[in-house]
Parts: sequence; structure tokens; C-alpha cells
Amino acid sequence: MIEADRAGDVLTLTLARPEKANALTEDMLATLADAVEAARERVLILTGAGKVFSAGADLDEVAAGSLALSPDWDRLSGAVAGFRGLSVAALNGTVAGGAMGMVLACDLRLCVPGAKFFYPVMKLGHLPQPGDPARLSALVGPARAKLILMGGQKITADEARAFGLTDRICDAPVDAARDIAADVLAAGVDHVTAIKGMI
Repeated sequence: MIEADRAGDVLTLTLARPEKANALTEDMLATLADAVEAARERVLILTGAGKVFSAGADLDEVAAGSLALSPDWDRLSGAVAGFRGLSVAALNGTVAGGAMGMVLACDLRLCVPGAKFFYPVMKLGHLPQPGDPARLSALVGPARAKLILMGGQKITADEARAFGLTDRICDAPVDAARDIAADVLAAGVDHVTAIKGMI
């Protein structure tokens, strides 16, 4: 349910469970975290199959076990944040719940015009992943972070772009991610890492 495509120095990980809105199971979450931790490419692209990037945690598994509290959520976000090259969330649709963690940890976020952003931790009675509030606040500011996390608001693509939550709205985010990554792929690995570290 996670498809990995390696093309040169680009690793594309696709959430491939469109019939369930790419809701993340424990196995999917662990597979993603393992793949990002092991990645040695210069560019990482995260995307989804179908019309939704991810609905977050699989609610059946949440009800049946400990998925909501799994340490793999934070392990995945930490791995994305620590990725040595350029990481891009190429959002083919809406992002909800725990799936926001890996998106917030990416260097860049590109989305289709119809995407929405929703993190209903207040309504569901869960705390967000440990690193998410600070990453969200760094992108959109404290008040807008509270609007999303405490007010439970669904943010449209246009609002997300205006807030600074996304960097570009485009019809083909994976293609746009590859275009943006061209200079990274033409540079040396140490140069890429050095500039990312300086930023």
C-alpha cells in the first residue's frame, strides 16, 4: 500500500490505498518511516494515489488498537525533517489528521487546487504529534495554528497558500516537484546538504 519509485536520485513514495482515501494503517506508517529513514537519494517526494492525499489514521485500526498513539507517527515526521536532501509533499488532494505530520516536516508543499487541510485533534480528543504544533506554527503563525488545531477548521488550498502552509498550487504537483528539484539533482550531495543546513 506504499509504492516506492526510484528514478535516478529521486525517491517517490506514494500512498496507494485510494479506495480508503489513503488512510494510514500501522503497516503503512511503519513502511513509510522505514523507507524515509533508509533513503539516500537527494530528492524525496511524498504523494498519494487517487483524489485524496490521506484521510489520516485508519479509523478501524484506531478503534481496534493503539494506532493513534503509535510512536511511528513521530518517527516518520522526524525522518522526513531529517532527510538530507530536498523533501517535497506533492499533494494530490486533501490532507487530514495524522497525515499532516509528514507534510509539515517536508521542505516544500505543493497542492492541487481542490485540496483541503484538516487536523481534528480537538474534536477527536487526541493530542497532535509532538513536533507538529511547532512546525505548523513556524509556517503559519501561532494564531492560525490554533485555528487549525484548536478550532478544527478545514483550510482550503487558497487559504493554505495565503497562510504559508503550502508553497504553490498546481494541477500536477509531482511534475512540479520534479521541476523544482532540477537544481538539487545537478548539484553535489554535500552542496545540497550544506545549503539546507544553512537555511
